[in-house]
Amino acid sequence: MPDVFWPIFKAHRHLQHDLPALGAAVLQQSAWNRYQVRLCGIVIQHTFGRRLNYHPHLHIMVSAGGLKPAEARWVQSLEFDHEQIMDLWRFAVTSYLWKAHRDGLLRQSSLPEEFNELIHKQVQRRWNIYITRKMSKMHFLAYAGRYIRRLPISQRRILQVTEQEVVYQIKDTRTNTLLEARCTPAEFIALLSQHVLDRYHHSMRYFGLLAPRTKRLTSAAVFALLGQQPRPKPPRQRWAASLIKHFGVDPLLDTFGQRMKWVGHRQPVPGSEISALKARV
Repeated sequence: MPDVFWPIFKAHRHLQHDLPALGAAVLQQSAWNRYQVRLCGIVIQHTFGRRLNYHPHLHIMVSAGGLKPAEARWVQSLEFDHEQIMDLWRFAVTSYLWKAHRDGLLRQSSLPEEFNELIHKQVQRRWNIYITRKMSKMHFLAYAGRYIRRLPISQRRILQVTEQEVVYQIKDTRTNTLLEARCTPAEFIALLSQHVLDRYHHSMRYFGLLAPRTKRLTSAAVFALLGQQPRPKPPRQRWAASLIKHFGVDPLLDTFGQRMKWVGHRQPVPGSEISALKARV
């Protein structure tokens, strides 16, 4: 979306929760208009840019095919119209902000002057959207896994931290080079804290055939149409195996390197006995 809308969403964080639903609805509507199919959709919401600035945007991943309910079949290799998606996304965001302003959901002090004129001007211009090619499942998992838990800045880009300043690297997209930026620790914390999600909000959300209420009703039909068997749910990993995998530490080894074994529970000591022990000590 245009950068003139970024401060509005920053000042009204409750509006951000609807952006993933708007983005998913745009692609769902585009696929329905052309193929009459329903998609599997995953939306990952980000709020940070390359300079740690506030830049709300969406990463949306949809299935390459879709379920056509009228014919009970799976349509392969869908093609998306770039211009149509751009028009639908532009209409969705501008109409959403206009209605929020009309219903008094926006603080007038945080809005630019002539808000309606601003909306009208942004409707007339082209918006930048990017549609990537199809990707493999492995590429998808690596891509989604990186973005779902990605921090606003990687640790290697933080060059120096002192009591007076923080030195970190930012990327200049025009020259495709890394530049050094400096600020006080308080300013750096403020840059990072603006990107922390509000409570009960999720950075990854599911829509279409993957929506929680829809998935349990349609997943069996989708697997049958694709001729695939759903994989069984992987067993829960034991806590000791998890620590070994992620931290390289086996918690079941004692100080002598010998493996500890489970013996059993000890009976709790009654309160009177504890008092007697304390008195003896």
